[in-house]
Amino acid sequence: MELAPQLRRIGNDIVAAHLIVTDEGITLVDAGLPGHYRDLQRELQELDRPITDIKGIVLTHGDSDHIGFAERLRTELDIPVYIGAEDADRAEGAKPPATQKDPRRVGPTVRFFAHAITKGALRVPPVRKVAPVHDGDIPALPGAPQIIAMPGHSPGSVAVYVPAVRAVFVGDELTTRHVLTGRQGPQPAPFTDNQTESSRSIDRLASLDVDWVIPGHGAPWRGDTRSLIAAYRAAEADAAPARQ
Repeated sequence: MELAPQLRRIGNDIVAAHLIVTDEGITLVDAGLPGHYRDLQRELQELDRPITDIKGIVLTHGDSDHIGFAERLRTELDIPVYIGAEDADRAEGAKPPATQKDPRRVGPTVRFFAHAITKGALRVPPVRKVAPVHDGDIPALPGAPQIIAMPGHSPGSVAVYVPAVRAVFVGDELTTRHVLTGRQGPQPAPFTDNQTESSRSIDRLASLDVDWVIPGHGAPWRGDTRSLIAAYRAAEADAAPARQ
């Protein structure tokens, strides 16, 4: 799915990954679930680009619904998989800690887990070799993605800022569609390790000049970051009593 001439999406509002498409090659931001590999193939067919044009993957964090086909591409193409250093162990198979109990509604929760299972959530291979990155790093990949440390959802969560497509990819540091409640709009994401830290990290987006803020779950946000942060803060305030 085309969002902009050099910006493509695979998946849907439940789980998504994204492609930065340039003449020099393609950078993937996140790798969804294993079943999204076929969606990737279809997207490349539409673009008339071979899979060998993919030069690397940047993971926003190490959760299973973001690393899905990363190991497959890493071994098939011999490409790097970058991830925030503090999440390297999670991508390599370490179990994440238990998180606070999130609000749920039956319908959205069932749809999320059913979709995840159909896309291979029960058989996600760990990434056996990752390249750790840190705040301010710019991996040598098409589009020159810039790493912004965004701890909270997980210790090594990062945003991936790509000025070439005027977009920032925020992984699960926020969501625009809560997969467990179905609530729409910018808001804290479920399954977050440390919501207080995540909330602080959101302010790091304020200075970015972008047209797109793109989460791993939910519709891409088209607009400036300050409006997004204001909407996030309102939703955060609404959700606070439920977390107490």
